Amino acid sequence: MAMADLTKLEARLFKWLCLEENDFVENAWSTEKAAKAFEVDAEEMYDALAALTEKIPHNIYIHYKDGAVRIIASE
Repeated sequence: MAMADLTKLEARLFKWLCLEENDFVENAWSTEKAAKAFEVDAEEMYDALAALTEKIPHNIYIHYKDGAVRIIASE
């Protein structure tokens, strides 16, 4: 799979995750806050994030640290 295979939401989310000011390594990820920012429900946000790990696994890394989800994404 490639970037071209991403839905509009997935592509927007990926670009947002790559922004330096959205450092989800130092700052814990919040699906609820992301869903609100994208004006979708939390389930859609979970699905989009999960799809990114399947469609572009070499561009996103998700791990758990200090009781929270952390995300690293790069183009």
